[in-house]
Amino acid sequence: MQVLRGFPQHAAQPSVLTIGNFDGVHRGHRALLELLTAKAGELGLPATVLTFEPHPREFFAPEKAPARLSNLREKLLMLAAAGVDRTYVCRFNAALANQPAQDFIDRILCHGLGVRHLFIGDDFRFGAGRHGDFAMLAAAGHSRGFGVEAMPTLDLAGERISSSAVRSALAAGDMDHAARLLGRPYSIAGRVVHGQKLGRTLGFPTANVQMKHRKPALNGVYAVTVEGLRGTAVGGVANVGSRPTVTGSGRPTLEVHLFDWQQDCYGAHLRVHFLHKLRDQARFDSLAALSAQIGIDAVSARRWLSAHPDLSAPFEG
Repeated sequence: MQVLRGFPQHAAQPSVLTIGNFDGVHRGHRALLELLTAKAGELGLPATVLTFEPHPREFFAPEKAPARLSNLREKLLMLAAAGVDRTYVCRFNAALANQPAQDFIDRILCHGLGVRHLFIGDDFRFGAGRHGDFAMLAAAGHSRGFGVEAMPTLDLAGERISSSAVRSALAAGDMDHAARLLGRPYSIAGRVVHGQKLGRTLGFPTANVQMKHRKPALNGVYAVTVEGLRGTAVGGVANVGSRPTVTGSGRPTLEVHLFDWQQDCYGAHLRVHFLHKLRDQARFDSLAALSAQIGIDAVSARRWLSAHPDLSAPFEG
């Protein structure tokens, strides 16, 4: 998949386009992308996504912005896996936020991206004051010669499939429900970096997986599987949190104790699949108490993974 920052002033070729944040690339997103790639194949044009960085809500109210389900790299990988040919990553800034809706259609959609057919979510709004909507796009398409289709919201047992619903499931520790909304277990990908190496002294060495965002969508201790070390997934127990027993920094970390793995993996890019929540984050009175609890968590995670061997293989997407 070709990834471009911003967009050209004049498109080199027409495109079949969809627009959105695609945080987490859940089942609703993938249904939209299936329509996109099918139409692109029919017209012989690239299946194209326009997405924004940062998330608009991070721009307008960073302190109230929702937790990210995926960082930009993860999102791009999932878009590529869904068959997208080209993704434009547009910087969301004051100029874009204040751009009139009609200018967005003329300058970006028509001139910059050469839209031939457009798919949008049924709640998509755009332009200064969020004045642009489906009716405005449909009218523009009629006059400018491009098709416009709205993707209706997908429901799961009466619940709207959305990034917000996934966040709610993760916050509640309901990993099964989050996986149903996503179409796969929730995961975080990142590179293994050096940490304090405290786990070694406690008898449970950990891989410290770098997280790009300060506000993860979940916290606590989980039974996990990890991809990126060998052909098959490696089981483990992971902690996502601010390590209250060891540090008061408040910065969240992702630490994974890998079962039956003795090699260093610094620099490896891992994907950690969160399958089952064991407990919430807690502060312990001593490192000895922390070590004892990690031992209990490791046993619990091994037992859970052994009881669910169907979830031990790598996952697509």
